[in-house]
Amino acid sequence: MKNTFGNSVTVTLFGESHGSEIGAVLCGMAPGIPVDEADIAAALARRRPTADTGTARREPDRFRVVSGVFQGRTTGAPLCIIIQNDNTRRNDYDSWRGLARPGHADYTAYMKYHGFEDYRGGGQFSGRMTAPLVAVGAVAVRALAAKGIVIGTHVAAVGNVKDRPFEDLAADIAALPTAPMGMLDEVAAEQARVLIKSAAAAGDSVGGMLETAVVGLPAGVGEPFFDSVESVLSHILFSIPAVKGVSFGAGFDFVTLRGSQANDAMRMQNGTPIALTNKNGGVCGGISNGMPLLFRVAVKPTPSIYKPQQTVNFLTGENATLQLTGRHDPAVVHRARPVADAVTALALCDLLALRYGTDYLGEKT
Repeated sequence: MKNTFGNSVTVTLFGESHGSEIGAVLCGMAPGIPVDEADIAAALARRRPTADTGTARREPDRFRVVSGVFQGRTTGAPLCIIIQNDNTRRNDYDSWRGLARPGHADYTAYMKYHGFEDYRGGGQFSGRMTAPLVAVGAVAVRALAAKGIVIGTHVAAVGNVKDRPFEDLAADIAALPTAPMGMLDEVAAEQARVLIKSAAAAGDSVGGMLETAVVGLPAGVGEPFFDSVESVLSHILFSIPAVKGVSFGAGFDFVTLRGSQANDAMRMQNGTPIALTNKNGGVCGGISNGMPLLFRVAVKPTPSIYKPQQTVNFLTGENATLQLTGRHDPAVVHRARPVADAVTALALCDLLALRYGTDYLGEKT
């Protein structure tokens, strides 16, 4: 049973969707990193549902930093953040016990934990568990920014509605905190909003695509093969509930290209090698090449829908029909955007600590 990610900088999740509290412990972060609770609150606010495109379960995300911070800076000890679960309706799930909700982990959780799992709201499998990830991720984002490493994620697509791609990375990333629906094109954002509301009205849901850019990561970070930049990032990105695909740079478009089109030509600029294009997404041989990291994440439609679905009761061994009630998101891709930022920051902190030492991100008195 492993709830911990990382080697040098690690994050451990605890709690369940409908328990009293959820939280995360961040270990291995250097001492001296500024911790601003306003950063954490702002990141959590970006993760919360909006009135017209999200679940009716609205949590205030009241959090406490209970260890690892003194006088506004990390101490080097484990940093623990706890978030209260205030708006739970535990009885909503009692009538569904034994029914495998299609697309959910009800059956797999039962098989792994032998029926002792907390099944309410998906328990530890719930998207609710991304809240503490976002909270500790905000600390990592701040630490990276102090080193000139900046992360930004936009909603590249909702269903068949596509946002424009990144263009001026610095300007686009700076605009994202206030971008409607997390999209760079306001027209596309409104079309995405309409699509989500239409799916919700039909008792259905939609998926989407995230695109993340990381600017300022130095060349030489990562390992060949098993701890490549792509391997480590994919590991933590696939830990986000509903993520079903990750691609770097041109990704699956590489299959349609020839080598002459796929290769990134190089030149010297101010004494430093640069690539003239970035089809490899900032990584070659598993190691960062100094170009911006670029990757995309596919997010499946929310599995909780209000249409009748064929399923089974794995407790009685009978076929069944499931008709969900309760509070569910018609789309989660826009809410997953700050989660992608957070886990990217956590993975990069680990990679950087392994490359340059655990004090790399900290400050000295």
